[in-house]
Amino acid sequence: MKIILQSILFCLFITQSTAGQPAKLPYKNATLPIEERINDLLSRMTIEEKAGQLNQVSGGAFTGPALNDPGQKSKMEDVRTGRMGSFLNVSGVVETKAIQKIAVEESRLGIPLLFAMDVIHGYKTIFPVPLAEACSWDLKLMENSCSIAAKEAAAAGLHWTFAPMVDVSDDARWGRVVEGAGEDPWFGALVAAARVRGFQGKTFDDAHILSTVKHFAGYGAVQSGREYNYVDMSRQRLWNAYLPPYQAAVEAGAASVMNGFNTFEGIPVSAQPYLVGEVLKKKWGFKGILVSDWASFDEMMSWGYVANQKDATEKAMNAGSMIDMESRAVVKYLPELVKEGKVSIQHVDDAVRRILRIKFQLGLFEKPYGYSDEAREKSRIFTAEHRMQAKETAKRSVVLLKNQNNVLPIAAGSKKIALFGSHANSGQSALDFWSGAGDARQLSTLESGLREDFPTMTYAKGFQDNGASDPSLIKEALEMAKQADVLVIQVGISGALAGEDRSVAFPVIGENQLELVRALRTTGKPIVALITGGRPLVLTQLEPMVDAMLQCWLLGTETGHGVAEVLTGRYNPSAKTVMSFPYAVGQIPISYRVFNTGRPLPPAGGDSTWKSRYRDIPNDPLYPFGYGLSYTRFEYGTPSLNAPTMKPNGSVEVTVPVTNSGSREGEEVVQLYIRDHVSSIVRPVKELKGFRKVSLKAGETQTVRFTVTAKELAFLNAEGDPVLEPGKFSLFVGPNSKQTQELKLEVNP
Repeated sequence: MKIILQSILFCLFITQSTAGQPAKLPYKNATLPIEERINDLLSRMTIEEKAGQLNQVSGGAFTGPALNDPGQKSKMEDVRTGRMGSFLNVSGVVETKAIQKIAVEESRLGIPLLFAMDVIHGYKTIFPVPLAEACSWDLKLMENSCSIAAKEAAAAGLHWTFAPMVDVSDDARWGRVVEGAGEDPWFGALVAAARVRGFQGKTFDDAHILSTVKHFAGYGAVQSGREYNYVDMSRQRLWNAYLPPYQAAVEAGAASVMNGFNTFEGIPVSAQPYLVGEVLKKKWGFKGILVSDWASFDEMMSWGYVANQKDATEKAMNAGSMIDMESRAVVKYLPELVKEGKVSIQHVDDAVRRILRIKFQLGLFEKPYGYSDEAREKSRIFTAEHRMQAKETAKRSVVLLKNQNNVLPIAAGSKKIALFGSHANSGQSALDFWSGAGDARQLSTLESGLREDFPTMTYAKGFQDNGASDPSLIKEALEMAKQADVLVIQVGISGALAGEDRSVAFPVIGENQLELVRALRTTGKPIVALITGGRPLVLTQLEPMVDAMLQCWLLGTETGHGVAEVLTGRYNPSAKTVMSFPYAVGQIPISYRVFNTGRPLPPAGGDSTWKSRYRDIPNDPLYPFGYGLSYTRFEYGTPSLNAPTMKPNGSVEVTVPVTNSGSREGEEVVQLYIRDHVSSIVRPVKELKGFRKVSLKAGETQTVRFTVTAKELAFLNAEGDPVLEPGKFSLFVGPNSKQTQELKLEVNP
């Protein structure tokens, strides 16, 4: 018996010690299943340490002189005491490693931190803004640009981005339209999933980062297009017009979701139990992290929904929220709320478990400095390959809106160009609010990019940045115009007015810019307008005064080179609008997904009295959703259906021949729309439900096919369940939402 007891004790000793070292704690043992490790770690954490995992603050610099800053010292002390779970705005291998060492080597449990940043459309290599990129209608292209952004961000020590923004919006006044994919929820869902795949990849590794779907939910519908404003809508509208992109992103595996700044059903969404508890967690089965937007827990006090920070913490946590960004309310008040029984420890543990799971999946417990490789940081960021892809994406994002008398393209060196525009030689003006670590000095401006193809090109500013009229600048421009063959003028809004807190009441071309165009028009020379900015602008006054218009958006690092590819015709433009371009500001918000109303405006020529219309302007936008021209011509034949009827569980096929009748190869985005004529809810007169981007050689014809099923024809009820009702439908095929051919379909019971 004594021998047996000694053997047991010896085995226990061996288990607990190897070569004089104590055995690893279960949560530090990489051979154990992750859930077992999480359970062990949770059992060892105090409520204060659990609250710390839910605390996220903005960091900044922690090395060099910053070490003496009292505020940074306070944050480092929070890390040492386990009162911090993640940082935002700390990037670069040196910085992230410095603070990670404190978390791993000096805190009681050694739980590593997550580092996050708003990497929206590039880290160092800046791609076109998401709204521009969506105009390419090229999902693989969008996925690839996010993948490159993730690769660079991960090399800079980051684990997590607060992108993609998937808010649907038809309001050009709202600055954040620049971050999204436009006005259509069906298309937005495809883009959302593609961007999640790009950021995250198939597995967690050091070339990808966690994605965040934002802003949950309905933030794109803020009243008056004004940032941080109220949102009020029915659940029916929420499900059909706003939630599809969020759901698609969650189903694509998004690791995290961010609350919005808005309200829904009168409650700030950080504490909205229906959105968070019922929709996100129960209906969609979301297993990831939910993070607030900047101080949005605190802002519930300003809304008048809570009395103080403790009240905010209680309501947010009980609604299902998790990480508190920048309010620092949860780390202060969650421990006492749990002790008072006002927030359950089960909910806290669920939230902390999700965060720990991500940290284990990223391998941070085994390799806390795995994202802190200085050699990798130097070799992976701002490479020639990445810049080449940025140029490819830039050229595919430019929309040709007008090309009278085939003024474009202009072969390189074939004509003398005069370039005008105060932002045409400014790298900073071509970058928006969300340009990561992009450096304006490294950007290819319109001037530098075009000059490579037109070395004799001249440049003059033409107008002031501040909107003031300046006759001397116009005089200078007119003198320069006399020596040129073609006048190219950059107009629009600087990137400084694109993004969060950049709402404008008048998204228009400035009067001083129009003044310059009017003056240049007197020369009789062809005028090409390059329109820049992060939103659709009202172009109604500009359009008749110029011969050609290229919507150039904000194209990032390779702006000038990308535009040059299109202007010279080396690339035949194929982009199409993803937001309607308003005819006048008074139409905004405006979308092709309109409802017929009880008194619809009849086709042109019909009786228009006592109808839903404007008395002074058309109902229609200047340019519809899905619009974009090419340097070649595409002709659509007569579309056909393989059957006039369909069962709810069946399908039909739509075919349409498309011919490139021009003289050069080009790409066309063929679009499919549907309409349900009689439904238990009022539905839009057109809804996008399919597209094919096809490449056609000159003279070539392709038959484009679409399969239509119940999924395309159904709507969502107030609880998000699909409903397909028998009845008459129309299917529309065409190059944009306005110019379509109609087919009739009947769905039988």
